[in-house]
Amino acid sequence: MTLFWILTGALTLALGLLFTLAMLRGRTDAAPAESFDLKVYRDQLAEVDRDVARGVISEGDAERVRVEVSRRILAADAKAAQAAKGGSQPRRVTLAMAAILTLALLGGGAALYWQLGAPGYGDLALKDRIAMAKQARDTRPSQADAEAQTPAFTATDVSPEYQQLVERLRGAIKDRPEDLQGQQLLARSEAALGNYKAAYQAHQRIVAIKGDAASAEDYADLAGTMVLAAGGYVSPEAQVALEAALTRDRDNGAARYYGGLMMAQTGRPDIAFRMWRELLSDSTPDDPWTMPIRAQIEELAFRAGVNNFTLPPLDTPALPGPSQEDMANAAEMSEGDRASMIQGMVERLSDRLATEGGTPDEWARLINALGVLGDADRARAIYLESQTVFAGNAAALAALAAAAQNAGVAE
Repeated sequence: MTLFWILTGALTLALGLLFTLAMLRGRTDAAPAESFDLKVYRDQLAEVDRDVARGVISEGDAERVRVEVSRRILAADAKAAQAAKGGSQPRRVTLAMAAILTLALLGGGAALYWQLGAPGYGDLALKDRIAMAKQARDTRPSQADAEAQTPAFTATDVSPEYQQLVERLRGAIKDRPEDLQGQQLLARSEAALGNYKAAYQAHQRIVAIKGDAASAEDYADLAGTMVLAAGGYVSPEAQVALEAALTRDRDNGAARYYGGLMMAQTGRPDIAFRMWRELLSDSTPDDPWTMPIRAQIEELAFRAGVNNFTLPPLDTPALPGPSQEDMANAAEMSEGDRASMIQGMVERLSDRLATEGGTPDEWARLINALGVLGDADRARAIYLESQTVFAGNAAALAALAAAAQNAGVAE
């Protein structure tokens, strides 16, 4: 690193010296305009002598021309001498300007490097960084190691009745481990509780029961719950499940999302950025991975060295809400009437989600609205219900958890 600073300083000083020499030399090599005038006037005198010899003009006329041209020669010569005398600027001013310029180069370059560079960081070629990333990926912690660093599962904010149902389901599955439908129900139930380790173990049984008939979604669900069980970390075991999902369906969105996350976690933001940008362009606003990608891809682009990336606008229809007429009416209402109107809109959204279902964004909106209204118990109940609805969908669960956090009902 010391050698780097020595070379940088030497190059800057050398550049400053070149600037100084150029400024000291000024325009001394350039001939003044008057020297060209003198040459023309001398040619005119020679031409007068030739005209007299040919008899074109008389000697008297020639003498008058010689006098006029000689006068112009004297004037031009005086101007040339004055230009040569005053053409260069004072030496001290030139040296001062050169010193200021050199200091500006040194200081500006150092400040720019301190801001954009990595002082103290050794040289690292691209191929070396790629090799280091591969080594980190090959030697990263296992699923078990990651789970050991994750807080143990504790069921909170779960009704005793629901907990009892899950316990009964566990007992039934223990007696019938090959029950595919039971394992699927258990996986959803454990994920809804937040017991992701038990959820991915149920998904492992699902994949084993299905065998070659296991789909890309089965493997993607397995990988997603493994990532959640590891606190958001994509382990080598989860990577195997992701590769199995992509082998069966290269367009599987969840697998592509977690594949990009793995690359971002193992030192390849360039690959992660390409994967997420392609996935984002192929996705709809309602896809559960869309919002997590949008929240992270700009930073990922910076890490990947992509400076011209612009996050595309989110082209999504507005969620059902108050119309312009509703807003106008609300402005004229009393506080009580306005609260009743808001409560009515929340109830309509709640009824629609209960009967028709909805996107993770709509469930998150309902949780946020109930939190704003101060109905924490109901917001918590809706959050628990949404976890059941979107069990195994890691991206949707992350969005719902953020809404629950905002509403103050997160576990």
